Amino acid sequence: MKGNSADNIIFEVVSDGNVEQCRDLCNELMAFQKAQATIAPEIFDGMKFETRLLSTFINSPVNQLIVAKEGDTPIAYIFSTIENVADGDKSAIPEWAPVKEGEKALGFYPPWDNFPTKVGCLNHLYIRDGYRGCGLGRKLLEQAMAWLTSFVDVNLTFVYISNGNHAALDFYLKHGFTFSHDVFGGFIQAAYKIRVATLRETKKCFTK
Repeated sequence: MKGNSADNIIFEVVSDGNVEQCRDLCNELMAFQKAQATIAPEIFDGMKFETRLLSTFINSPVNQLIVAKEGDTPIAYIFSTIENVADGDKSAIPEWAPVKEGEKALGFYPPWDNFPTKVGCLNHLYIRDGYRGCGLGRKLLEQAMAWLTSFVDVNLTFVYISNGNHAALDFYLKHGFTFSHDVFGGFIQAAYKIRVATLRETKKCFTK
């Protein structure tokens, strides 16, 4: 980074649908995840801006995209959604997942009893190389969590970390998330955070 703090960085909530400005950042994120991966890194070859950020942005009616900029240049972003969870979604295995036929593997959600029908999801958090280590990740996460917890009927937020990205998992654990389970045999790791105001009540509802 050109400085040693994030004080000169501005944060913009995208309200005009201009997700295109994050194209390069999203593609960098996919390349970074492939480089870190120890399980099926070739799967990331099919993941890019059009199939990941743009597709989810279009198909998730309730979402928030925050872009961090230095001047007019996007240098980081975080993308969050509110997801409706049907029973079939809990164990669904997409075609691209590295799970062999007959192999037992968990999907995106854990097999808890009384699992909520609506959850928050932190889909992407990426900071361009050269801008890391100055608190940008924390600031972006705080803003995204403020939005997610503004929904009174959303008490649980999930984040999914690609395999091999140990620094990202440690970051979320440091900021109050709890490891949940391995997704698709460990290709992804899931972590969750319960709304603090309803922590006691929510824990009573979930049986692991």
